[in-house]
Amino acid sequence: MSSDPPLRTVVWSTGGVGSIAIDAISRRPDLELVGVWVHSPGKVGRDAGELAGGAPLGLPATDDADALIACKPDCVVYAASGPERDGAMVPDYLRLLEAGINVVSTSSTSLVHPPSYFAPDWRDQLAAAARAGGASFYVSGIFPGFACDQLALLMTTQSKSIRTITASEVALNDHYPVADVMTDGMGFGRPLDFEPMLSTPGFIEMAWQAPIHLIAAGLGVEVERVNGSLDRELTDRDIEVAFGTIGAGTCGAVRTRAAGVVNGREAIVIEHVIRMARDVAPDWPASEFDATYRVDIEGDPDIHCAMTLGEAAGHGAGRAAMAATAMRVVNAIPYVVDAAPGLLSSLDIPATLPRHVFV
Repeated sequence: MSSDPPLRTVVWSTGGVGSIAIDAISRRPDLELVGVWVHSPGKVGRDAGELAGGAPLGLPATDDADALIACKPDCVVYAASGPERDGAMVPDYLRLLEAGINVVSTSSTSLVHPPSYFAPDWRDQLAAAARAGGASFYVSGIFPGFACDQLALLMTTQSKSIRTITASEVALNDHYPVADVMTDGMGFGRPLDFEPMLSTPGFIEMAWQAPIHLIAAGLGVEVERVNGSLDRELTDRDIEVAFGTIGAGTCGAVRTRAAGVVNGREAIVIEHVIRMARDVAPDWPASEFDATYRVDIEGDPDIHCAMTLGEAAGHGAGRAAMAATAMRVVNAIPYVVDAAPGLLSSLDIPATLPRHVFV
Protein backbone atom coordinates (compact mmCIF):
# COMPACT_ATOMS: atom_id res chain seq x y z
CA MET A 1 0.00 0.00 0.00
CA SER A 2 1.76 3.11 -1.24
CA SER A 3 1.56 6.43 0.61
CA ASP A 4 3.12 8.48 -2.20
CA PRO A 5 1.51 10.59 -3.50
CA PRO A 6 -0.92 11.34 -0.67
CA LEU A 7 -4.55 10.38 -1.21
CA ARG A 8 -6.68 13.42 -1.95
CA THR A 9 -9.48 13.46 0.62
CA VAL A 10 -12.68 15.45 1.20
CA VAL A 11 -14.60 15.51 4.49
CA TRP A 12 -18.38 15.79 4.16
CA SER A 13 -19.75 17.67 7.21
CA THR A 14 -18.04 19.27 10.19
CA GLY A 15 -19.98 17.86 13.14
CA GLY A 16 -18.29 15.91 15.91
CA VAL A 17 -17.09 13.03 13.73
CA GLY A 18 -16.28 15.24 10.73
CA SER A 19 -14.22 17.65 12.82
CA ILE A 20 -12.12 14.82 14.22
CA ALA A 21 -11.61 13.49 10.68
CA ILE A 22 -10.47 16.91 9.45
CA ASP A 23 -7.88 17.17 12.21
CA ALA A 24 -6.65 13.60 11.70
CA ILE A 25 -6.33 13.90 7.92
CA SER A 26 -4.51 17.23 8.15
CA ARG A 27 -1.82 15.56 10.30
CA ARG A 28 -1.13 12.56 8.04
CA PRO A 29 1.49 12.66 5.27
CA ASP A 30 -0.30 9.90 3.34
CA LEU A 31 -3.55 11.89 3.13
CA GLU A 32 -4.18 15.37 1.74
CA LEU A 33 -7.28 17.33 2.76
CA VAL A 34 -8.50 19.01 -0.43
CA GLY A 35 -12.06 19.97 0.47
CA VAL A 36 -14.68 20.20 3.20
CA TRP A 37 -18.44 20.27 2.61
CA VAL A 38 -20.77 22.06 5.01
CA HIS A 39 -24.55 22.30 5.18
CA SER A 40 -24.92 25.54 7.12
CA PRO A 41 -24.64 28.79 5.08
CA GLY A 42 -22.94 30.33 8.10
CA LYS A 43 -20.01 27.95 7.72
CA VAL A 44 -19.44 28.53 4.01
CA GLY A 45 -16.10 30.27 3.40
CA ARG A 46 -14.81 29.67 6.92
CA ASP A 47 -11.47 27.94 7.39
CA ALA A 48 -11.89 24.16 7.71
CA GLY A 49 -9.31 23.90 10.47
CA GLU A 50 -11.06 26.50 12.58
CA LEU A 51 -14.44 24.81 12.00
CA ALA A 52 -12.86 21.64 13.37
CA GLY A 53 -11.71 23.50 16.47
CA GLY A 54 -8.06 23.70 15.48
CA ALA A 55 -5.54 25.93 13.78
CA PRO A 56 -6.31 27.44 10.34
CA LEU A 57 -5.53 25.18 7.40
CA GLY A 58 -5.96 27.71 4.62
CA LEU A 59 -8.85 25.69 3.19
CA PRO A 60 -12.29 27.35 3.04
CA ALA A 61 -15.35 25.15 3.59
CA THR A 62 -17.97 25.05 0.85
CA ASP A 63 -21.52 23.89 0.17
CA ASP A 64 -20.74 23.44 -3.52
CA ALA A 65 -20.82 19.68 -4.04
CA ASP A 66 -20.12 20.01 -7.75
CA ALA A 67 -16.89 21.88 -7.04
CA LEU A 68 -15.74 19.20 -4.61
CA ILE A 69 -16.49 16.45 -7.13
CA ALA A 70 -14.63 18.43 -9.82
CA CYS A 71 -11.48 18.50 -7.71
CA LYS A 72 -11.33 14.71 -8.19
CA PRO A 73 -10.62 13.47 -4.67
CA ASP A 74 -9.55 9.88 -4.18
CA CYS A 75 -11.95 9.49 -1.26
CA VAL A 76 -14.72 11.26 0.64
CA VAL A 77 -15.14 10.81 4.39
CA TYR A 78 -18.91 11.12 4.69
CA ALA A 79 -19.84 12.13 8.25
CA ALA A 80 -23.16 13.95 7.88
CA SER A 81 -25.94 13.06 10.32
CA GLY A 82 -29.61 13.74 10.69
CA PRO A 83 -33.02 12.15 11.22
CA GLU A 84 -33.10 10.77 7.66
CA ARG A 85 -29.70 9.12 7.98
CA ASP A 86 -30.17 6.67 5.13
CA GLY A 87 -32.61 8.14 2.64
CA ALA A 88 -31.05 11.60 2.63
CA MET A 89 -27.54 10.23 2.15
CA VAL A 90 -28.11 7.86 -0.78
CA PRO A 91 -28.30 10.56 -3.51
CA ASP A 92 -24.97 11.96 -2.32
CA TYR A 93 -23.38 8.51 -2.29
CA LEU A 94 -24.64 7.85 -5.83
CA ARG A 95 -23.18 11.10 -7.20
CA LEU A 96 -19.81 10.48 -5.60
CA LEU A 97 -19.52 6.84 -6.64
CA GLU A 98 -20.64 7.52 -10.21
CA ALA A 99 -17.93 10.18 -10.39
CA GLY A 100 -15.33 7.56 -9.50
CA ILE A 101 -14.81 8.78 -5.93
CA ASN A 102 -14.38 6.22 -3.16
CA VAL A 103 -16.55 6.82 -0.09
CA VAL A 104 -16.05 5.87 3.55
CA SER A 105 -19.03 6.73 5.73
CA THR A 106 -20.13 6.75 9.36
CA SER A 107 -23.62 7.95 8.46
CA SER A 108 -25.49 4.88 7.19
CA THR A 109 -24.68 2.19 9.74
CA SER A 110 -27.19 -0.25 8.22
CA LEU A 111 -24.67 -0.60 5.39
CA VAL A 112 -21.90 -2.09 7.53
CA HIS A 113 -23.03 -5.33 5.83
CA PRO A 114 -24.42 -4.35 2.42
CA PRO A 115 -25.96 -7.75 1.53
CA SER A 116 -28.41 -7.45 4.46
CA TYR A 117 -29.27 -3.76 3.90
CA PHE A 118 -32.94 -3.13 4.62
CA ALA A 119 -33.49 -1.25 1.32
CA PRO A 120 -32.44 -3.61 -1.51
CA ASP A 121 -33.37 -1.10 -4.23
CA TRP A 122 -31.04 1.53 -2.77
CA ARG A 123 -28.32 -1.07 -2.30
CA ASP A 124 -28.59 -2.14 -5.93
CA GLN A 125 -28.38 1.49 -7.07
CA LEU A 126 -25.26 2.00 -4.95
CA ALA A 127 -23.68 -1.16 -6.31
CA ALA A 128 -24.42 -0.08 -9.89
CA ALA A 129 -22.97 3.38 -9.24
CA ALA A 130 -19.82 1.86 -7.74
CA ARG A 131 -19.37 -0.39 -10.77
CA ALA A 132 -19.98 2.49 -13.19
CA GLY A 133 -17.47 4.76 -11.46
CA GLY A 134 -14.95 2.07 -10.56
CA ALA A 135 -15.17 3.16 -6.92
CA SER A 136 -15.65 1.50 -3.54
CA PHE A 137 -17.98 2.26 -0.64
CA TYR A 138 -17.38 1.31 3.00
CA VAL A 139 -19.32 2.06 6.19
CA SER A 140 -17.99 1.65 9.71
CA GLY A 141 -18.12 3.13 13.19
CA ILE A 142 -17.88 1.96 16.78
CA PHE A 143 -21.26 0.28 17.48
CA PRO A 144 -21.98 -1.05 14.89
CA GLY A 145 -18.83 -1.11 12.82
CA PHE A 146 -16.43 -2.50 15.40
CA ALA A 147 -17.49 -3.32 18.96
CA CYS A 148 -20.56 -5.39 18.09
CA ASP A 149 -19.28 -7.09 14.96
CA GLN A 150 -15.59 -6.98 14.00
CA LEU A 151 -14.40 -7.24 17.62
CA ALA A 152 -16.78 -10.16 18.13
CA LEU A 153 -15.37 -11.91 15.07
CA LEU A 154 -11.82 -11.34 16.29
CA MET A 155 -12.72 -12.99 19.60
CA THR A 156 -14.10 -16.06 17.79
CA THR A 157 -10.66 -16.85 16.38
CA GLN A 158 -10.07 -18.48 19.79
CA SER A 159 -13.16 -20.68 19.62
CA LYS A 160 -13.49 -24.44 19.18
CA SER A 161 -17.29 -24.30 19.40
CA ILE A 162 -19.82 -21.53 19.96
CA ARG A 163 -23.30 -21.62 21.42
CA THR A 164 -24.01 -17.90 21.67
CA ILE A 165 -22.25 -14.61 20.93
CA THR A 166 -23.51 -11.57 22.81
CA ALA A 167 -22.17 -8.11 21.95
CA SER A 168 -23.36 -5.25 24.13
CA GLU A 169 -22.96 -1.59 24.86
CA VAL A 170 -23.71 -0.15 28.30
CA ALA A 171 -23.66 3.63 28.16
CA LEU A 172 -24.48 6.74 30.15
CA ASN A 173 -25.86 9.16 27.56
CA ASP A 174 -26.75 12.18 29.66
CA HIS A 175 -24.35 14.23 27.52
CA TYR A 176 -26.28 13.69 24.24
CA PRO A 177 -27.90 17.03 23.32
CA VAL A 178 -30.44 16.18 20.56
CA ALA A 179 -33.83 16.25 22.27
CA ASP A 180 -36.03 14.78 19.52
CA VAL A 181 -33.79 11.74 19.09
CA MET A 182 -33.75 11.05 22.81
CA THR A 183 -37.43 11.75 23.53
CA ASP A 184 -39.42 10.92 20.39
CA GLY A 185 -36.91 8.42 19.04
CA MET A 186 -35.99 6.54 22.21
CA GLY A 187 -38.66 7.58 24.71
CA PHE A 188 -36.53 9.23 27.39
CA GLY A 189 -38.50 11.65 29.53
CA ARG A 190 -41.77 10.13 28.32
CA PRO A 191 -44.26 7.95 30.23
CA LEU A 192 -44.15 4.25 29.46
CA ASP A 193 -47.42 4.42 27.50
CA PHE A 194 -45.72 6.73 24.97
CA GLU A 195 -44.64 4.87 21.82
CA PRO A 196 -41.20 6.05 20.65
CA MET A 197 -39.75 5.22 17.25
CA LEU A 198 -37.87 2.33 18.86
CA SER A 199 -41.19 0.63 19.61
CA THR A 200 -42.27 0.61 15.94
CA PRO A 201 -42.75 -3.04 14.95
CA GLY A 202 -39.63 -4.27 13.18
CA PHE A 203 -37.54 -1.18 13.94
CA ILE A 204 -35.06 -2.85 16.32
CA GLU A 205 -34.68 -5.82 14.02
CA MET A 206 -34.00 -3.50 11.08
CA ALA A 207 -31.57 -1.33 13.05
CA TRP A 208 -29.35 -4.21 14.20
CA GLN A 209 -29.67 -6.84 11.50
CA ALA A 210 -26.57 -5.65 9.64
CA PRO A 211 -23.98 -6.44 12.35
CA ILE A 212 -25.77 -9.71 13.13
CA HIS A 213 -25.56 -10.76 9.49
CA LEU A 214 -21.95 -9.56 9.30
CA ILE A 215 -20.99 -11.88 12.16
CA ALA A 216 -22.96 -14.72 10.60
CA ALA A 217 -21.32 -14.21 7.20
CA GLY A 218 -17.89 -14.16 8.80
CA LEU A 219 -18.61 -17.48 10.51
CA GLY A 220 -20.30 -19.07 7.50
CA VAL A 221 -23.79 -19.54 8.98
CA GLU A 222 -27.26 -18.40 7.92
CA VAL A 223 -29.50 -16.16 10.02
CA GLU A 224 -33.05 -17.49 9.84
CA ARG A 225 -34.64 -14.38 11.37
CA VAL A 226 -33.91 -11.58 13.84
CA ASN A 227 -35.99 -11.18 17.01
CA GLY A 228 -36.17 -7.75 18.63
CA SER A 229 -37.30 -6.50 22.04
CA LEU A 230 -37.48 -3.20 23.92
CA ASP A 231 -37.53 -2.55 27.67
CA ARG A 232 -37.81 0.78 29.47
CA GLU A 233 -37.40 1.75 33.12
CA LEU A 234 -38.67 4.79 35.00
CA THR A 235 -36.63 7.23 37.03
CA ASP A 236 -37.96 8.05 40.50
CA ARG A 237 -36.40 11.53 40.49
CA ASP A 238 -35.76 14.41 38.11
CA ILE A 239 -32.55 14.07 36.08
CA GLU A 240 -30.85 17.05 34.45
CA VAL A 241 -29.29 16.08 31.11
CA ALA A 242 -27.85 17.86 28.09
CA PHE A 243 -31.21 18.17 26.31
CA GLY A 244 -33.25 19.24 29.36
CA THR A 245 -34.94 17.64 32.35
CA ILE A 246 -36.16 14.06 32.56
CA GLY A 247 -38.99 14.19 35.04
CA ALA A 248 -39.58 11.73 37.85
CA GLY A 249 -41.94 8.98 36.76
CA THR A 250 -40.78 9.04 33.13
CA CYS A 251 -38.38 6.85 31.19
CA GLY A 252 -34.78 7.10 32.38
CA ALA A 253 -33.28 3.95 30.86
CA VAL A 254 -33.75 2.03 27.60
CA ARG A 255 -32.64 -1.48 26.71
CA THR A 256 -32.86 -2.98 23.24
CA ARG A 257 -32.07 -6.55 22.25
CA ALA A 258 -31.76 -8.03 18.76
CA ALA A 259 -31.12 -11.75 18.41
CA GLY A 260 -30.19 -13.59 15.24
CA VAL A 261 -31.62 -17.10 15.08
CA VAL A 262 -29.18 -19.74 13.81
CA ASN A 263 -30.14 -23.42 13.61
CA GLY A 264 -33.44 -22.71 15.33
CA ARG A 265 -32.15 -20.81 18.37
CA GLU A 266 -31.00 -17.33 19.27
CA ALA A 267 -27.25 -17.43 18.72
CA ILE A 268 -26.01 -13.92 17.79
CA VAL A 269 -27.28 -11.27 20.19
CA ILE A 270 -26.74 -7.51 20.27
CA GLU A 271 -27.84 -5.60 23.38
CA HIS A 272 -27.82 -1.87 23.95
CA VAL A 273 -28.36 -0.38 27.42
CA ILE A 274 -28.62 3.41 27.70
CA ARG A 275 -29.15 5.26 30.96
CA MET A 276 -29.63 8.90 31.81
CA ALA A 277 -28.22 8.32 35.33
CA ARG A 278 -26.25 5.45 36.82
CA ASP A 279 -28.86 4.57 39.47
CA VAL A 280 -31.74 3.99 37.02
CA ALA A 281 -32.59 0.36 36.19
CA PRO A 282 -30.20 -1.09 38.80
CA ASP A 283 -31.00 -4.68 37.79
CA TRP A 284 -29.76 -4.18 34.23
CA PRO A 285 -26.12 -4.65 33.15
CA ALA A 286 -24.05 -1.77 34.52
CA SER A 287 -20.62 -0.26 34.14
CA GLU A 288 -18.45 2.08 36.17
CA PHE A 289 -17.46 3.76 32.90
CA ASP A 290 -19.58 6.05 30.75
CA ALA A 291 -19.38 3.54 27.92
CA THR A 292 -18.43 -0.12 28.02
CA TYR A 293 -18.50 -2.48 25.06
CA ARG A 294 -18.56 -6.23 25.77
CA VAL A 295 -18.28 -9.42 23.80
CA ASP A 296 -19.35 -12.57 25.64
CA ILE A 297 -19.05 -15.93 23.89
CA GLU A 298 -20.60 -19.04 25.40
CA GLY A 299 -18.78 -22.05 24.00
CA ASP A 300 -15.49 -23.88 24.17
CA PRO A 301 -13.83 -21.89 25.59
CA ASP A 302 -16.08 -19.25 27.16
CA ILE A 303 -14.68 -15.84 26.19
CA HIS A 304 -15.34 -12.47 27.84
CA CYS A 305 -13.91 -9.21 26.52
CA ALA A 306 -14.67 -5.70 27.80
CA MET A 307 -13.54 -2.49 26.07
CA THR A 308 -13.89 1.03 27.45
CA LEU A 309 -13.30 4.39 25.80
CA GLY A 310 -12.15 7.60 27.44
CA GLU A 311 -9.78 8.30 30.28
CA ALA A 312 -11.91 7.03 33.17
CA ALA A 313 -15.44 7.03 34.52
CA GLY A 314 -17.11 10.31 33.68
CA HIS A 315 -14.22 11.67 31.64
CA GLY A 316 -14.46 12.02 27.90
CA ALA A 317 -16.27 8.84 26.85
CA GLY A 318 -18.57 10.77 24.52
CA ARG A 319 -15.74 12.39 22.62
CA ALA A 320 -13.72 9.19 22.73
CA ALA A 321 -16.56 7.31 21.04
CA MET A 322 -16.71 9.99 18.33
CA ALA A 323 -12.95 9.80 17.84
CA ALA A 324 -13.08 6.01 17.55
CA THR A 325 -15.96 6.30 15.07
CA ALA A 326 -14.09 8.83 12.91
CA MET A 327 -10.85 6.87 12.91
CA ARG A 328 -12.56 3.64 11.91
CA VAL A 329 -13.14 5.23 8.49
CA VAL A 330 -10.13 7.58 8.25
CA ASN A 331 -7.78 4.66 8.89
CA ALA A 332 -9.68 2.64 6.28
CA ILE A 333 -9.12 5.15 3.45
CA PRO A 334 -5.96 3.58 1.94
CA TYR A 335 -7.48 0.10 2.12
CA VAL A 336 -10.75 1.18 0.50
CA VAL A 337 -8.93 3.05 -2.27
CA ASP A 338 -6.87 -0.09 -2.96
CA ALA A 339 -9.91 -2.40 -2.90
CA ALA A 340 -11.80 -3.66 -5.95
CA PRO A 341 -14.82 -1.49 -6.86
CA GLY A 342 -18.07 -2.27 -5.07
CA LEU A 343 -19.88 -2.19 -1.74
CA LEU A 344 -17.51 -3.36 0.98
CA SER A 345 -17.82 -4.68 4.50
CA SER A 346 -15.08 -5.39 7.03
CA LEU A 347 -14.99 -8.93 5.63
CA ASP A 348 -13.73 -7.59 2.28
CA ILE A 349 -10.66 -5.63 3.37
CA PRO A 350 -7.74 -6.32 5.73
CA ALA A 351 -7.76 -5.01 9.28
CA THR A 352 -7.55 -1.25 8.83
CA LEU A 353 -4.31 -0.79 10.74
CA PRO A 354 -3.47 2.91 11.11
CA ARG A 355 -0.47 4.70 9.71
CA HIS A 356 1.48 7.63 11.23
CA VAL A 357 -0.19 7.35 14.65
CA PHE A 358 2.77 7.46 17.02
CA VAL A 359 3.38 10.93 18.45
